[in-house]
Amino acid sequence: MRPVTPDPIGPGQESVWDYPRPPALVRSPKRVVIRFGESLIADTDRAWRVLETSHPPTWYVPRESIAAGVLRRSGARSTLCEWKGAATYWDVVTPGGVLPAAMWSYETPTTRFAELAGALTGYPSQLECTVDGERVRPQEGGFYGGWITDDVVGPFKGGPGSRGW
Repeated sequence: MRPVTPDPIGPGQESVWDYPRPPALVRSPKRVVIRFGESLIADTDRAWRVLETSHPPTWYVPRESIAAGVLRRSGARSTLCEWKGAATYWDVVTPGGVLPAAMWSYETPTTRFAELAGALTGYPSQLECTVDGERVRPQEGGFYGGWITDDVVGPFKGGPGSRGW
């Protein structure tokens, strides 16, 4: 039973209410670029999307697509995902400044998400993230790291009143 009424789906769109639970890991050929100010953090066309009911996708980039010297392991945060395992957080360090715990990875993910080992994602509320040139909008609430683009409709978990979804 869905706790909300899904938004209408337009041409070329998908609903987060059609995403599975447990989540799915899907490769994407779309170009994903992550920046902090003038600094390029990552650029790839070999990303993964994690698709979970009620959540906008979280996009992960391979570690080898991360610019050299921009990550520092962070001790600022620790979380555990019931599906992917323990998250490792990373500070983004550039001439423009330091963003504590702005990115995360699953260094030793669960078997279901083994392909994600070492791949990274970041909070679009702190970083400039684009998918095929479209600027990503952050998922509400500050905890989740979903990436909202025009091709995904909600409503999305994370905002007020969505805790029990």
